[in-house]
Amino acid sequence: MEQNELEEFKKILLDRKEQILKNIAEYKSEIGELKSSEASDEADYATISSDTAIEEAISRKQAKELEEIDYALKKIEDKTYGICEMCEEEIGIDRLKVKPQARYCIVCREIVEKTS
Repeated sequence: MEQNELEEFKKILLDRKEQILKNIAEYKSEIGELKSSEASDEADYATISSDTAIEEAISRKQAKELEEIDYALKKIEDKTYGICEMCEEEIGIDRLKVKPQARYCIVCREIVEKTS
């Protein structure tokens, strides 16, 4: 992979990381507001509980994506970015454009998903 492509993916990953950190901070703030809001009846309690569960699920998913991004950024530094962790072939640029933190090429990703 060319250096300019690596720099482009690094920027994409860093931008996404920044957005996720912002989202997580907003979720935490919203959850805090929900928990401190005064519920007047059972319907309010149910709404607060449901909203909190949804916010926490989204936050967990984004935290996982954040870990994947950090891992990809480390691979850029280690000069192993864009190499499939299973077959050690290059991951296609089109795949990386769709999921810049991809660890596997398309073929190996399908194998990993079937065995998980």
